[in-house]
Amino acid sequence: MTEPRMRLRQKGQQFPTTDLEAYLIAFGDAIPPLPTTITVLDEIITDFIIESCHEAAAAAQHSRRAKIKVDDFKFMLRRDAAKLGRISELIAKDKEMKAQRKAFNTDEGAVVKGGPKGEEKKGAKKRAGEEEEAVGDGESAVSGVSGVDGGKGKGRKKKRKVGEGSVAGGRRGK
Repeated sequence: MTEPRMRLRQKGQQFPTTDLEAYLIAFGDAIPPLPTTITVLDEIITDFIIESCHEAAAAAQHSRRAKIKVDDFKFMLRRDAAKLGRISELIAKDKEMKAQRKAFNTDEGAVVKGGPKGEEKKGAKKRAGEEEEAVGDGESAVSGVSGVDGGKGKGRKKKRKVGEGSVAGGRRGK
């Protein structure tokens, strides 16, 4: 496949020789692999990675996106069942590991109740309720701020209740 933009390649090997030697030995090559074999394997791997990225970029461009997503690589590998299956396995394993990491509370070293689903601890819900009370006292103009210090929150802001003397629909609550 021709590359959309030819770039000068770095001279020399892209991957460590020890890693390439280990791959060659694992797949049945002679114990001290020839240096030319290592060089050729390095070029093949480098070409495959570059061509794969260009094909994924073409798929993203066809979808009118400037950024490449994982789905673009899946689309590129759709005809190669073995590679697509391996990519799907790796993505599933990555999601599983992220869920397990999320379940582990690094602040206290304790496991969060609810397992890998990422449910909050009861203490975290209590602290969130205390923040809402502080906001209701008129200290902050916007309720639902994700921190007492007024830091940037994630997601939508919660609407204030009409009965707390806040502005709702352009009028003061009665």
